[in-house]
Amino acid sequence: MKLHYYTINTEFKYPFTISNGRTKTHQPALIVSLSLGNFTGWGEAPAITYYDITVEKMVEDLTAKKLFVEKFALTEPERYWHYLHHLFPKNPFLVCALDMACWDLFSKLQGKPLYKIWQSEWQNIPLTDYTIGIDSIEKMREKVKENPWPVYKIKLGTEKDIEIIESLRSCTDKPFRIDVNGGWSLEEALEKIPQLKKLGVELIEQPLAKDDWGGMKTLFEKSSLPLFADESCVFENDVEKCVDHFHGINIKLTKCSGPTPAIRMIKMARTFNLKVMMGSMNETSVGSAAIANFLPQLDFVDMDGKLLLKTDIADGLEIESGLVKLHYHSGLGVAVNTFH
Repeated sequence: MKLHYYTINTEFKYPFTISNGRTKTHQPALIVSLSLGNFTGWGEAPAITYYDITVEKMVEDLTAKKLFVEKFALTEPERYWHYLHHLFPKNPFLVCALDMACWDLFSKLQGKPLYKIWQSEWQNIPLTDYTIGIDSIEKMREKVKENPWPVYKIKLGTEKDIEIIESLRSCTDKPFRIDVNGGWSLEEALEKIPQLKKLGVELIEQPLAKDDWGGMKTLFEKSSLPLFADESCVFENDVEKCVDHFHGINIKLTKCSGPTPAIRMIKMARTFNLKVMMGSMNETSVGSAAIANFLPQLDFVDMDGKLLLKTDIADGLEIESGLVKLHYHSGLGVAVNTFH
């Protein structure tokens, strides 16, 4: 295989703010490609400061071991993931980008969409939500009005959470999903969740700090809304920990190190009767298309990354009123149109 890679730094349409005042105006990412003959597979890994992984670190690791990445004889993507996992044991984001590119290449070689390689059909597809980041209430209202959508994900974790949702509820009657990014205490969660349920909230994502398992146990027993783990469920060995603490998990391809472990996490979640959501980390259409191929296996999805960014690097992924379509008929379903 031949490896190529480059970095991007895509501007958000609106500054993106979550709990604890974390704000971003741009999303840096690494884009990789793996080629075999006339076929090329693509992958993406956004850099996330919270997890202390930068584009520069991914490029450094990739440059140091480029020949090892290329020398693997591709037969099965699962085997390649294990190889990469040992090659880059401390860089799951980079492993994700390469694993994604491998699955794209493998399914193009088979002449099939990736979701069919995973033995699923394009049926019972959940609608993706549209995320409203923390801002002034007036700005949050403007974003809702400017982006009519069948379901919204609202970032909370402020002193004005209930006031925000009451105000947004006057703009739309569509369901809300709340993402707190670990921004509440147990006392806040117990106080706010009953009020949020009355305001048409569908579920709560990561209400408490990622390591507050005692608090989550109590909240799980008392919550009137489904609770989903995000920061508390990063890798495969986190799934079982979520039983009796959360009602579902939110899998992020970048964090768990790619589609290969994500497939295993979904199977594991199902054995524990946990619901499955897949979330984005503000990927372009490349990373978003990888999420899209999991849609037949998911209960909920948050893959609005490309909608939040000003520019894109690929064609073929369409999201209209929450409905996702892929226009190319093999691999991830998109065609990259920019290469640096």
